[in-house]
Amino acid sequence: MATLSGKRVAILTENGFEEVELTSPKKALEEAGAQVDIVSPQKEKVKGWDHDHWSIDLPVDVSVEKAKVEDYDALMIPGGVINPDQMRTNKHCVEFAQQFLEAGKPVAAICHGPQLLIETGMIDGRNMTSYLSIKTDLQNAGVIWADKEVVTDNGLVTSRSPKDLEAFNKKMIEEIREGLHSPAAYTPGPAH
Repeated sequence: MATLSGKRVAILTENGFEEVELTSPKKALEEAGAQVDIVSPQKEKVKGWDHDHWSIDLPVDVSVEKAKVEDYDALMIPGGVINPDQMRTNKHCVEFAQQFLEAGKPVAAICHGPQLLIETGMIDGRNMTSYLSIKTDLQNAGVIWADKEVVTDNGLVTSRSPKDLEAFNKKMIEEIREGLHSPAAYTPGPAH
């Protein structure tokens, strides 16, 4: 069912993404008719992680330094322990995610993926979930955290882990189909 025909979605990732947290949403988006680009600081390919070992290489479609938010309808951020930790220290990744929130475009992040969103300074007061180990990090950023398979807040879709992928993918597609939501407000965080 091509409900996302004509939509273009960026998957923002670094080396060390949890394989199924990228491949399952990507497949669901493509089956719904969306064009999906892998956007990364890596130049040619990005390497996945599968539970406890390195796994697949996927081609990078667009370098994050050259990616333009206006070219996309939505952003998806896979988890994995390594991936978001690298992206949150990369200003291009942080700014790319921040611009989606500023524009009110749907953003979907699973597992550890929401760690990147902390750096945007734009999740204070938002309803979210994540992998349990980053619950306190999100709460410290002002998030209202819930232990649910999927939490949606004004176009922001989050889930806890791969076991939630079915619900995550369904809600992500629904939010992208709805289109623009209210833009998020920037709230400067504490000085480090």
